[in-house]
Amino acid sequence: MNTSYGKLYLIPCTLSNPGETTVAPEDVLPQTIKRSIDFIDFFIVENEKTARRFIKSIHPEKKQSDLQLALLNKHTETAEHFTMIKPLLEGKNIGLLSESGCPGIADPGAVIVKIAHEKGIQVVPLVGPSSILLALMASGMNGQSFAFNGYLPIDANEKKNELKYYERLSQEKNQSQLFIETPYRNNKLVDDLLQILQPNTYLCIACDITLPTEFIKTKTIAEWKKNKADLHKRPCIFIIHKM
Repeated sequence: MNTSYGKLYLIPCTLSNPGETTVAPEDVLPQTIKRSIDFIDFFIVENEKTARRFIKSIHPEKKQSDLQLALLNKHTETAEHFTMIKPLLEGKNIGLLSESGCPGIADPGAVIVKIAHEKGIQVVPLVGPSSILLALMASGMNGQSFAFNGYLPIDANEKKNELKYYERLSQEKNQSQLFIETPYRNNKLVDDLLQILQPNTYLCIACDITLPTEFIKTKTIAEWKKNKADLHKRPCIFIIHKM
């Protein structure tokens, strides 16, 4: 590891945008986040507007004019990744921010972390909320063996086959299977889950985690059929496990 390089700080943020909830950032984030932002001027972010808003909510004294932000999203070209880490090679620290939760977890920032390791740059992960881990903690399912599978296929047949596969895998390996969906498709996904999965398979729906509207329940598919939840446009984690 080259000590002349700067450090890459992985800075978690709240699970919703500041101002969209009554939960204050200081209620869910440790002081180490503010202390890190205090001495970092270079940031790699998904969205400039929300990143500036988050930094201001955590550290109001930080001058916005001092911030130098590089955008990393699905439109970013691979060649730009190496330009983004140039300050690190010059001895300056960089903060990597996600739009929600922890950088590098279901987040495009993982590619920057990978490059940092390849270049011998120290990576410093900071403590903060992860919707994936918080959902698993609250689910009552197996936290010793689990897999996060990201998004399910949009195609109906592919989705059905994948859900059947995860259900079978959860039983064979005693392994909790986690996945997510685009929020406006949540209710359709629940309908699919109730139709495709076995009645005795357990489903945890963890919604609006850390927010005043937080909703986390684990029930069998048969039980969910009796009382569905309205999840439209609400960020959710889904976990299934067939015992």
